[in-house]
Amino acid sequence: MTVKKGQEIELTISDIAFGGKGLAKPDGFSIFVDKAVPLDRVNARIIKKKKNYAEARIIDILDHSAFRVPPRCEYSGFCGGCKWQFLDYNKQLEYKTKTVIDSIEHIGMINDVLVHPTIPSGPIFGYRNKMEFSCSDKRWLLPEELGNEDIKKDFGIGLHVPGTFHKIIDIKECHIQPELGNSILDDVRKFIKKSSAPVYGLKSHSGFWRFLMLRHSAAYDQWMVNIITSHEDRNILQPLSDLLMEKYPQVVSVINNVTSRKSSVAIGEYEILLAGDLFIKDKIGTFEFEISANSFFQTNTRGAEKLYNLVKKYADLSGNETIVDLYSGTGTIPVFLSDSAREIIGIEIVESAVSDARKNAIKNGVSNCRFILGDIKESLPRLSIKPDVMIIDPPRVGMHKDVIKEIEKIKPEKIVYVSCNPATMARDMGMLKEYYKIEEVQPVDMFPHTYHIESVARLIKK
Repeated sequence: MTVKKGQEIELTISDIAFGGKGLAKPDGFSIFVDKAVPLDRVNARIIKKKKNYAEARIIDILDHSAFRVPPRCEYSGFCGGCKWQFLDYNKQLEYKTKTVIDSIEHIGMINDVLVHPTIPSGPIFGYRNKMEFSCSDKRWLLPEELGNEDIKKDFGIGLHVPGTFHKIIDIKECHIQPELGNSILDDVRKFIKKSSAPVYGLKSHSGFWRFLMLRHSAAYDQWMVNIITSHEDRNILQPLSDLLMEKYPQVVSVINNVTSRKSSVAIGEYEILLAGDLFIKDKIGTFEFEISANSFFQTNTRGAEKLYNLVKKYADLSGNETIVDLYSGTGTIPVFLSDSAREIIGIEIVESAVSDARKNAIKNGVSNCRFILGDIKESLPRLSIKPDVMIIDPPRVGMHKDVIKEIEKIKPEKIVYVSCNPATMARDMGMLKEYYKIEEVQPVDMFPHTYHIESVARLIKK
């Protein structure tokens, strides 16, 4: 089919592609349409044309799909936080399962793998225990706000519009965080507006206020408020800290992270405790974890318990096994498995994560977990034991090929692979398929209204 950039075209959406865009295939030619739902009939404009595919943007929806639902959020379709609120949740689960299957077959080149239907999230709103809101001196306006001269455009605190880095949607209410988080966000917004300190410009790289990070404990209903600024000024921040501590009994920690770096990362070069504790506490199963401002913790606490129970089930432990956990992070999986194995060794390259893992083990009275600080591809060859089970929970980019080579040398009897990216999971399993049979894969939805999906795979040595 011949299409060109700028062309208007009528399309019927037949599927959803990896990455969450709708897919139409007129005359067999693939056109990816943002914000489209299968069975939508749309009038769209081609915005990008390549040899084998094109990308389009909806102008009008001519016929609404039966799978399209009214989104709860007024920013749906604009905000990059959760792009699927207008898609029926059962359909979200169906397409997440399909994504995992397609990745295994087309990227891993492995057929006939048992992929179970995706396990749904418990709550599908209010599930996130961590939110990062950016400050900007350039506010992005919703369509109904355009032309309204009463709306000031010089400040916003909220989330990015996809494709922009310096303009922020001024978020009044985010439905994927617990409700109290929106009240805290509103109080911080009001305080910043009244403050004499300027908001940080994402283009100019000057200003004071940079980010607001909120962390919530599902187990204890505690909140941490982490305010990220470009430099230290306690005289500005202490009144805000006092306000939040006095107004909200649930706020048990107010932190100031300070960073002069230009990169838009909400992590400070150092931090200052303004009030309360340096951490909040949360639980996964029976185990309690201390979560500091910059430590990693699964963003869906209830979902994490489902995920870790699945890891335990697939590991099929008798209590006598030695386990090696690659990319062990802050030790949540080793600690969670500690009551079912003889010894667990975690390997992690991030020093602060290893420190947190050791503290988490001590705090929970766990004595059979030890953690090695180092690069996995260098640490694995130095292991003096052969594990019975290997847990692999890599970052989104998956495993380095040298790590896979070391795993093939060790050849543990069982591997449990935990993935947040079906594409790299499929690639890695494809490289291991000579020595391992993929027995089954279980997707777990920890991110409702997004196309992201966690999966746990059980691999058995051939």
